[in-house]
Amino acid sequence: MLSRLKDLFDAIAAPAAAGHGDAAHRLQLATAVLLVEVMRAEPQLGPQEREAVVGALRRKFPLAQDELDRLVDLAHDTARSSNDFFRFTSTLNDGFTHDQKITMVEYMWQVAYADGHLDAHESHLISKVAGLLHVTHGEYIAAKLRAKEAA
Repeated sequence: MLSRLKDLFDAIAAPAAAGHGDAAHRLQLATAVLLVEVMRAEPQLGPQEREAVVGALRRKFPLAQDELDRLVDLAHDTARSSNDFFRFTSTLNDGFTHDQKITMVEYMWQVAYADGHLDAHESHLISKVAGLLHVTHGEYIAAKLRAKEAA
């Protein structure tokens, strides 16, 4: 079981340009990285934000808890070594419907609001990603309001 799990995440971590990993794994990693980036945008990482990331991933993907934990850890490592969001947003643009991209922006807002404080860096990051996902300003604001109300 652990061997298969390691193979799964090795496939996720392989660069898409090399043709390794399948589309579902790349989507999972891209989603996780963008959610983790919101969490990392604020100087202090709290457990509430990590729980919000795991909760969003759980709602989006049918993964076991240990797979979710590994995915978040892999997303942290990947985010630290990435210098832009294009690789991740292009994966989502190719693999998600427009409604799924709006939901992704809402998940990002949920992570930002999880600790009860919205940081300017979080807001800027979500705005930038929403633009790269071709989410309109109205859809972006609606997602923000839904997440704020849920918080």
